[in-house]
Amino acid sequence: MNDMIDVQSQYDDRNMPINKVGIKNLRYPITVLDKEKRFQPTVATINMYVDLPHEYKGTHMSRFVEMLHDTKPQVSLKTFSVLLDQMKKLLNAASAHIEMTFPYFIEKKAPMSGSLGLMDYTCCLKGSSDAQDQVDLILEISVPITSVCPCSKEISDEGAHNQRGEVKLATRFEKFRWIEDMIELVEKAASCDVYSVLKRVDEKYVTERAFRRPRFVEDVVRDIACVLSQDKNIKWFSVSAENFESIHNHSAYASITSDQ
Repeated sequence: MNDMIDVQSQYDDRNMPINKVGIKNLRYPITVLDKEKRFQPTVATINMYVDLPHEYKGTHMSRFVEMLHDTKPQVSLKTFSVLLDQMKKLLNAASAHIEMTFPYFIEKKAPMSGSLGLMDYTCCLKGSSDAQDQVDLILEISVPITSVCPCSKEISDEGAHNQRGEVKLATRFEKFRWIEDMIELVEKAASCDVYSVLKRVDEKYVTERAFRRPRFVEDVVRDIACVLSQDKNIKWFSVSAENFESIHNHSAYASITSDQ
């Protein structure tokens, strides 16, 4: 076995460095921080990349998976920085990148009956470390919402069209920020929350609540952006809202990205 040729480390004469090389779509169990229960086990889809200098033929793909197996990652700001540093050292790279996309579950009570159900939210933590060991982390969440069209409510004698939508929020931050707090911020900007379990008394409540709080996609992103722009912990943000329209053959969309 010791005599086997290390093909990846052989010289490449094309003089063409590669920005990102590694593995994609690896499903792997991870642990994330949970505001109520401290920790939550989940399964992430993971992408891991490093840069490759022009003189090397390839990188050692198996080392990415070996490192995950050794660390059994708990996702936090500290552990992400450690993982990125280990990737650079283990693979002799100047830069490293990780993307972990995972479902995050929150137990949510129906507003009137109190019936319990689990809501799942798609989250993605993206991290990178450059040649100067500067670490950049972005947390992204996708939150389903309900919205009622203000225009439809204004011009209609009876009712107003409503629909389910999705808000995507990405942030860079100075200190740790709970996923639950980001979700709460988004849901407050909607006409109403989305629930997994609703009894008839709950359906009446959420329907009437949404009708009293009509929101354009423009309203949703502006409300969220106003809060984030006043938060000194937030270094950068990007927020978008898409309504899957109930009476149109297209979606309504709005997006705001901070200047920082």
